[in-house]
Order: sequence, then C-alpha cells, then structure tokens
Amino acid sequence: MSQTMYLTEDLYNYMLSHSLRESEVARRLRRETSKHERASMQISPDQAQFMAFLVKLINARRTLEIGVFTGYSALVVALALPADGEIVACDVSEEWTSTARRYWREAGVNHKITLRLAPALETLTDLIDSGQEETFDFAFIDADKENYEPYYEYCLRLVRRGGLIAVDNVFWDGNVIDDSIRDEETQAIRRLNTALHQDSRVDISLIPLGDGLSLLRKK
Repeated sequence: MSQTMYLTEDLYNYMLSHSLRESEVARRLRRETSKHERASMQISPDQAQFMAFLVKLINARRTLEIGVFTGYSALVVALALPADGEIVACDVSEEWTSTARRYWREAGVNHKITLRLAPALETLTDLIDSGQEETFDFAFIDADKENYEPYYEYCLRLVRRGGLIAVDNVFWDGNVIDDSIRDEETQAIRRLNTALHQDSRVDISLIPLGDGLSLLRKK
C-alpha cells in the first residue's frame, strides 16, 4: 500500500521554502527558543502554520492552549485570529512565559492572549465552573504528558460542537511503539492514543507532522 513519504532534511527544507509564511517576530522568537536548554519543546514552524490554517478554516474566535513554553504557538495562532479573538493560555512557568509576553507585545497580539499562570487542571476547572463549556472553537494540548487524558476530557467539554482539539507529541519521538519503554509519560500517551481512536464523540485524524499531531473534531 502507499504510505506517507519520509521527509529527508533536504525535502523538509524544500517544503519550508515553498510553504512557510512566518512573520519576522515569530521567526526571531523561534530562533531565540532554539538556543533554550528545552528547545525540543517548541513546535516546528510548519506545524504552527498548519494550526493557524485550521484556526482560520473554522473561523475560530476563541481558543485554548495548554502548555505555552516561550509562546511561539500562541503567537502564530493569535496572529491568525480576528482582532477580537482570544486565546486562554495555560502554563506554570513565569520564567518561560516572560519570553512569550515580550514577543506577544512586540507582535501586537498581547491583548488577544489571557495567560493563566496556574496548574492547567485548575484553570480548566475554573473555566467550566464559570459557565464556559462549549465556548471555545479550538484547543491545543502540549503540556505534561501524564495529564493528557484529563486535559483532553476537559477540552472536550470546553470546545463547541464542530470545534477542534489538537494533541501534540502523540508519537513521542517514536517511543510509543517501543514496548521496552515503560515510563509514565510514554504510557500516558499510549493510553490516550488508544482512547482517542475508540472515542465515538469525535472524528479523528492523526497527522505525521512534527512529533505526531492528533486532530479531533467534536461531533
């Protein structure tokens, strides 16, 4: 059977040179983050652009991000939102998100982003308790893997029917198919991948983009 082509470095660079439309601010943020000791946590520019494309495609006005890091994905999505759009961004690191705030201000999108510095499960619970179920168009999950399952369940309540949930790192650097790897993060992703495949509440497409991106459309 035919299957997805493996991207060599040259082919990947060709793809970027013929597809990527990255703002100068986003490019500088990505380059600064590439020097960070946790640089591998940043999503690729092609993935960010794909998410921005999806946000525009569904005419999203309100989005949710779980896991901000230095703010690259939030920046790109914010640029794709209309002037009155909003991102509720969840993270626990004042240090990492201070970089995000600096670039958001420079890009002129800081008014679109509400940063909640608290454990994400607390923020998600607060959103539900304050009557915000089914008020989000799009959610992106890219945080601590052990909590992926509860994050997904909360997002499913917060996202409207027809809205999208994107879950990052579902390949986990290929560890999901290595049975000898049994750490909690890997097993948490395996459990979620199985649950998503079987979840009749959503339509699913697992995209071989970045470190694996699962897209869920709420029915």
